[in-house]
This record gives sequence, structure tokens and C-alpha cells, in this order.
Amino acid sequence: MTDNEILDQILRLEPARRFALVEEILRSLDHPDPEIEKEWLEEAQRRLAEYRAGNTVAVSAEQAVGPL
Repeated sequence: MTDNEILDQILRLEPARRFALVEEILRSLDHPDPEIEKEWLEEAQRRLAEYRAGNTVAVSAEQAVGPL
């Protein structure tokens, strides 16, 4: 069965059933990669050390990404 055939069958389902399938698919993808998590932790620690050493300054979220 091709991806398009699967999608066609899914789109024929009632909205509530499609929503339940989406939730299950998303839940199946929610498994963080330990190596990526480790790298992000190291980066956060490096940034905190730079801040504490006075080598960088903190800015608000609005300054960093603009108004929400």
C-alpha cells in the first residue's frame, strides 16, 4: 500500500478517529535522542558559564525574536 493510498483511507475516517490517529503518530515520534539532549545540555551549560563570566548579556524574548 502506498502512502497516498493510506492517506486516502485516513481521510475517509470520521474527524475524531483521524484526530486519535494523529495523536498516536505524534506520541510515537516523541522520543528524544539522548545524544542530542546531551549536546543541548552542554550548550546550555556553556552559555550559562559565558553569562556568569560576564562575556555575554541576557536579552528579553522580545529583543531576541521580536514582539509576539
